[in-house]
Amino acid sequence: MTMLFVLGMMMVVLAIVLAASALGANAEGGGVTRSLALLRAMTDAPKELTSELDKPFADRVIEPLQQRALAVGRRLSGSDAAERIRRKLELAGNPAGWTVDRVVSGKVIAAVVGLLVGLAFSFMLAPSTGVRLLLAVGGLVAGFFGPNLYLYQRAYERAERLQRDLPDAVDLLTISVESGLGFDAAVQQVAQNTEGPLAEEFSRVLREMQIGQGRADALRAMSERTNVADLKTFVGAMVQADSFGIPVAQVLRVQSAEMRVKRRQRAEEKAQQVPVKITVPLIFCILPCLFMAVMGPAVLSIMDSF
Repeated sequence: MTMLFVLGMMMVVLAIVLAASALGANAEGGGVTRSLALLRAMTDAPKELTSELDKPFADRVIEPLQQRALAVGRRLSGSDAAERIRRKLELAGNPAGWTVDRVVSGKVIAAVVGLLVGLAFSFMLAPSTGVRLLLAVGGLVAGFFGPNLYLYQRAYERAERLQRDLPDAVDLLTISVESGLGFDAAVQQVAQNTEGPLAEEFSRVLREMQIGQGRADALRAMSERTNVADLKTFVGAMVQADSFGIPVAQVLRVQSAEMRVKRRQRAEEKAQQVPVKITVPLIFCILPCLFMAVMGPAVLSIMDSF
């Protein structure tokens, strides 16, 4: 009887294990079936439903965000904001990927980011409500005017580079013209053998002349895209020489001599500014350390004596 009881219990346990295995297999098969059905439904879905998921992240999220920011930025900016931004882009050399609409939308997005950053720093550093509000407003203003400051800095650096490279470019033009080349061929030599914004401007002048624009108009357009006084003077002299029939080599020689003199004068001016500019760090940084090193031992000796 005991053996029959043990055998019966083993049969019951075996039946329970088989039933559990069957249920697990059915559940696994059901999960796999549901996954396959979902994949099949996504594959067989119309293209109109899956086209939104097939777009990249930039088209699905960033582009709509920029469009909304552009709409807000146009409302906040003035009527002549587009022309002023276009002028700043020209002075900055038209950086790659920078357009008027992108600058307007970037100002709004940067303002929101600056506001969030200012709020984060205010809650971490400032316990006072007034200081928190000041930091938040400061971050908002800094973010909104950040793109303008960036374009201003790019324009300033580009103008400095143009002014520094112009005398060497005029010397190369003079040598090329005096060796027998025409003015257009000399400009091409400068564009090919030099680098920087001045070479890019000369290349653009050549392209504009190739599509039918006159030499004087192309040179005037180049001077309008910059704010360098020496370049404007050079363009004015070349346009007058072209209009009155003056030999180009003679005009280039005079311009080259004048630009060398101006470059020497600018170097002397900067050298004269050094003593004035070094006064502030001398007073606030160097002299206090010197006084501490010289007068410190004397002050300690006096304190010990009294």
